[in-house]
Formats: sequence, structure tokens, C-alpha cells
Amino acid sequence: MAAALFAGGLAGVVRAQAVLPSASPTPTEAASGATRPRVALVLSGGGARGFAHVGVLRVLEELRVPVDIVVGASMGAVVGGAYAAGRPVAELDAFVRGTDWVTLVADRPQRQDLSFRRKDDDLEVPSRLEFALGRTGLTLPPSAAANAAVEDALARLLPLPLHAAPLSSLPVRFRAVATDLLTGDLVDLADTPLLPALRATMSVPGVYAPVRVDGRLVVDGGLVRNLPVDLARSLGADVIIAVNVGTPLSGPEALGSALGVAQQMFNILTEQNVQRSIRELRPGDILIAPDLTGVSFLDFSAAPRALAAGERAARAAAAQLARLAIDREAYAAREAARTQRRVDPDLPRPLARLEVQGTHWADARALAAESGLDEGEPVTRRDVERAAERLRGRGDFDRVGIAINDHDGVRDVVLTPTESEWARSRLRIGLELSSDFREDHRFTVSGLHVLSWINRWGGELRTIGRLGSQRSLATEWWQPLGPGAPWYASTTLGHRAESNDLYLLDRRVARIGLSVSTASLALGTSVGRHGDLRVGVDRNVGQTDLLLPLDDEAVARFAESNAFVQLRYDTLENLAFPTQGQLLYARWERFKAQAIDEPSLASSRVQLMTAMRLGADWGGHLYGEWSKSSSGYAPLALGGFLRLSGAPRQSILGGTVLLGRLVVARRIGQLPAGIGGAIRAGASLELGNGFGAGEAVRFSKLRIAGSAFVSVDTRFGPAYLALGGSRGASTVYVFLGPFW
Repeated sequence: MAAALFAGGLAGVVRAQAVLPSASPTPTEAASGATRPRVALVLSGGGARGFAHVGVLRVLEELRVPVDIVVGASMGAVVGGAYAAGRPVAELDAFVRGTDWVTLVADRPQRQDLSFRRKDDDLEVPSRLEFALGRTGLTLPPSAAANAAVEDALARLLPLPLHAAPLSSLPVRFRAVATDLLTGDLVDLADTPLLPALRATMSVPGVYAPVRVDGRLVVDGGLVRNLPVDLARSLGADVIIAVNVGTPLSGPEALGSALGVAQQMFNILTEQNVQRSIRELRPGDILIAPDLTGVSFLDFSAAPRALAAGERAARAAAAQLARLAIDREAYAAREAARTQRRVDPDLPRPLARLEVQGTHWADARALAAESGLDEGEPVTRRDVERAAERLRGRGDFDRVGIAINDHDGVRDVVLTPTESEWARSRLRIGLELSSDFREDHRFTVSGLHVLSWINRWGGELRTIGRLGSQRSLATEWWQPLGPGAPWYASTTLGHRAESNDLYLLDRRVARIGLSVSTASLALGTSVGRHGDLRVGVDRNVGQTDLLLPLDDEAVARFAESNAFVQLRYDTLENLAFPTQGQLLYARWERFKAQAIDEPSLASSRVQLMTAMRLGADWGGHLYGEWSKSSSGYAPLALGGFLRLSGAPRQSILGGTVLLGRLVVARRIGQLPAGIGGAIRAGASLELGNGFGAGEAVRFSKLRIAGSAFVSVDTRFGPAYLALGGSRGASTVYVFLGPFW
């Protein structure tokens, strides 16, 4: 964020270019009839503080104040653009209150929209600390937030028929401003299509990537004109209602950090141009400045407070605003003209041509196949948007442009992915730590590197390394068997070393060291967009050592081969605390017998989670797992946080292992956007145990456990502070990183 604000500072010295008023009347002006002053609504930028604009619009509607012109910057342009495009104020209010605005500053698309491979990355290393790894070393991403989240939100906000309409053609005359990042000039986005224009005007440098408009690289318009009064005047406004929600300058107490100083630099730039604009107001104009104390630029969770502040400020100016009011019939006619539904039934048309343009590394044929669009098949506009979402979910592209041309009863579609320079070779750094404040303390630093598009069919090399309590290094070459083909081959080489304790009646009796090298070969296919089925063989060579009590003679070497079938399915929207979606992992494997007269051994495991949302603030999940081995221990062990909390980690073994749990929690807070997510307090109820070979699984032998916790969604991954208990024993846990 500091880099974003510093970049804003460099762009602060600007040269404003001339703008010309639009001449033709809009539908609302045509519906007005009576001679009266032309009223312009000028809405400033301010990030999350800009939700106050909707509160102001609600009061203007109540007072029947006509709006002939809307001009905005940044968030002011987003609200103003939706209003000018015909969104009723009540719908704007509901949209603001009902949208998860925190995702606007997410660093990637929402997790449900990611490809299965990228979701699998999360399960391996749940951190969101990523860098580009290239010849010059490590570099940061070009922006803190992904383009996809904000573009999806804007697409939902705006009427579909007007997404590609130029600003000059909207029901209400509307302008948005942006800043030329190379020259510092003000850019009037008059003839730019609505959705790209709003995306451009709110591109805060460093937070969102710049947008190219008519060959110019543009960013947030607030850098040059956060309250564009002069533009409204040039469009013919007689009276201006200016709403300023910009962030005022901070006091010395907020300047004790680099981030605070950088924020102040940004505020100085915008506040200086706002004050110039305020001085341009005339005696008949109206200035509304909501009291947004305590609502910061990125405090998107404060939307209801911002809405209320906007309403209060507008009501305080009611006497001035009432002088501009018109009668009920005239206002109703204007509103009907403004909000008239632009009917677009989005009828399917046969896809005559699908073209993917502008790629350098990625193969156009592979992307066309992955899009899910088939030439000759009927497609709707929404189908095309979903195709773009699928390509963005790969993680390789900053954005995917869409061009649709309907002619002679058929439809041509051009998709233009913008390849992310940094995402082709990306490195994710993770930190995993846990402690029960007794004898189990674990600390691991993990790294995940993905090199995509190593060939034209979309081959990928993924390497995962861990150092600390776990020590491992594994590399997988994942290769589609054709451009965009669902079938793939996978080969993996790896080595790992770790130690695990053995317990008897919850008391540690020994520590075993394990060192194993693995080679794996598999053939698989995708299961829709969210799943994966593979079959393959593994070869494991290694040894076990008795570490405690130390016995140099207790060394066992082994070499084994096994065949496996594995099914995975993942639609969870979040790993820190999922409240939507499902997770399934099922694996069956058979080990080759070591001797002719020995039977082959088989093991199975099934893990299933169903997440649930219980109102606005409550959520949780149901989870169950079962594992079994025909000889020896089942592949899963119990003990540790949420796995029979209170029992030592992996202390409960058996030929059959069974676990079920219910977790519920309430959201009690939110980390600042871009830093983390929700803070929750909750509890778990857990039931499970291990059973010996040949022993019947009986409910009476299941062990009951539970926990109370506070969870925080951080960029390092999920973090928990918990108190767990089982059979009268209680344990405090600190837990960061891995997905339980």
C-alpha cells in the first residue's frame, strides 16, 4: 500500500486538458420540460467513504431534486455512473449493503472462481504472500489487488445492456475522470465504454493495475481532480451540488509509520486539488461534506455508517436543496426516463467464431478449449462472461477483455487475455507454526513455485519445499494431453523427512524418524471446474529410525510400490474459515506384497467437509473422515486442534480411524482490507477414535472433544488461538498456516 500511495504522490503534479460540454439532451432532460437551472451532482473519490454518496442520493430523491449532470472521480464515479445508467437509488442502497466489498481489494479472484490447480496450491501453502521469480530475482506483484474482483463487482452493479455503452449515451449526462500515468494529464472518459471507464477511474496506483484506454495508461482520477467541479461547469451546469468524501489530513499521531506517512502524502495530493475545486464553487452552489470520522479509505466494512453519514449531511442541507425541487409529476417522469429498464433478454445465438487474441506464452487453442465455448453452439452474453471468468481463474492473466459482435443471427466472440508479466513464474512463501504449550511445538517455512506455460499445451512445473519441523522437496510436472484437454499426465519426484511421536494412553513413549524418497506417475482428468480424478503408481524408498529412546540399531529400511485411485473436489470459498462450498478427498491404494506368500495390503481414506452460512455473521462447517488399512495403521491419525482437541497431536491410531465434527463461529471483527479478512469467535464439537484391526466400530467407544477459539484470516494463512479439551484434559493451541 505504501508503494501505491508513493506512486500517487509522483503523479500529483498534473496538467489538466480542456473538456467540451455534450450538446444533445439526455432522456431525463427531455422528460423534464420546464425551464429551470441545470443541476450537476459532483461526487468525489474517497474509497469506502464514497458509500456516503448513496445516502446523499436517497435524500435528493426524497426532496425531488432533479439531477441533469453527474460527474465523478474514483468511487464517486462508480456510484454516479450506476445512477446515471439507471440504477434506482433503492437498488444502489441494497447493492452497497449486500455486497462483500472487502473482495474489491482481494489480490486475486474469489476462490470459487479459481481453477482447480490454483485451489490445490492453497491446500499446499495457504499463504497469500507471492512474488515473481525471474532472472533479476524476486519482484513484487504490480498491484496489491487483482483486477477480476473489482470488474466482477462493477459488472453486477451496472445494467448489462449499458456495459459497453459510451458515457455520453447514458440516460443522465455523465462524466468520469482519470489520470494519465505517464503525463499526469486529466483524462475525460467521455467516449469510453461505461464499465472500462469506471474500472479506470478507480485504479488507485499500486492497489489496482493501470488500465489502457485509447492507447493511454490511466489510473485513479482523484489524483488530478478528486472533486471535478470545473468539468461539471464546462458541461453547462448552472447549479452544482458537490459532495466531498475525501480523507482529511491526519494528525501527528498517525505519522509514526512509513504507511502513515505515505497515506498522508496521498491525502495531501487529493486534498489540495479538492480545495481548489471548492474555491471554484459559486454562491448558488451547494457543498455537502458528510462527517465520516472513523471511516477510512479502505474500511469497506463500514458501508452502513457511511450511508447514514451521507443521509445526515444531505438532510442538514435540506433548506438549500429544497429550492431546486420540482413537482411530483415532473420528478416521476424524470425518474421513469432514467430508470427505464434497458431490456436485454440475453438470448442465445449460435457461436459462429471464437477467437483468442494477444497471448505470448499461452496457446490460443488451449485457452479457447478451456473457455467452455464451442463454435456452432448457442451462447448468451452471460456464457461469454463466464468463459472470461474461467480464464481469469487460471491465475495467469490480469484481465480478460470481451468483444461480442452479433450479425446475421449469429455471434462472434473475441477474448483478449492480458498476460500477467509476474504471474508466469511465481513464488509463494508460507509460514506454519503450532504449539500446544506442552511438548508439541512445530515451525515450518514453506515455499511453492509455479512455472506455467512451459509448452504450448499448458504444461506446468510446480515445486514445493519445506524447512523446519517438516523437511521436504517435491517437483511435479503436470502436462495436459492436448491444447486445453481435460486429460493430463503427471510425474512427481520428492523427498521428505520428519519425526513423529508414538503414544500410549495419551503419553508419549517413543519418537520415530522417517526419511523417504518418492517417485510417482499418474494419469488424470478434470471433473468439471472444481474436481480432479487420477490413477497412478508410487515408488517409495526410505528408512525409519528410533530417535527417542535413542537406539542406533533400531533402523528399518524399506522399498515399496503401490497403485492408487484418487478423487478430489473443492468449492470452498475460503480456507481460513469456510462458510460456503464443499471439500472432498478420497484415496484408495494397494501396496505390492514384499514376498510371494504375503498378501497385498490396501488402505482407504475419505474426508468430506460441507461449509454453511448461518446468517450475515454466523457460519461453520460439518466435517467427517474415515480411514482404514487392511494391515497396520490407517493412513490418518487423530489428536490435535479440531482432530479431538486436547489429545496430543497424532496420538490416536488404529486400523480404522473415524472422526466427525461440527464447527460454528460468529464474525466479531475485520482486519483492514488488503491485510487480512474476518475475525471470528467460535467453538467445535468433535467425536472420533481409532479402532484396532478387526475391532468393530462402536458408537460407545467414540471419544468426545471440543474447543473454543478465535480465528483470524491473515495473508500468512488461517490463524487460531484455541482452548481444547478431551477426557478432562485441556490444551491451549496457537495455530498458523496449515489447513486443518
